[in-house]
Amino acid sequence: MNADTLRRLQPMKKQIPRLKTDRQAEAFLAQDLSNLDFSQFKPAQFEFEKKDDQINMRVPKPLLAAVKARAKARGIPYTRFIRETLERAMARPM
Repeated sequence: MNADTLRRLQPMKKQIPRLKTDRQAEAFLAQDLSNLDFSQFKPAQFEFEKKDDQINMRVPKPLLAAVKARAKARGIPYTRFIRETLERAMARPM
């Protein structure tokens, strides 16, 4: 058998549709998901801790541009990227 024939014999992996309501999500999750292509998922972090305080700081424009670019590449707001960077720095031993 050639590669095209082998590819056609394998079951197709199911893509995730765009779910706009809770009802759509519940209906999607109620079905058989054994053929779901899990490679399309990205890890997500949820933030539950309340943020009471804020900081204000001045940084060079090129640094802020680089931070914003990294955050955009990760698909998160740049302020969250800065907070995560601070949290990682504080978690490391001195």
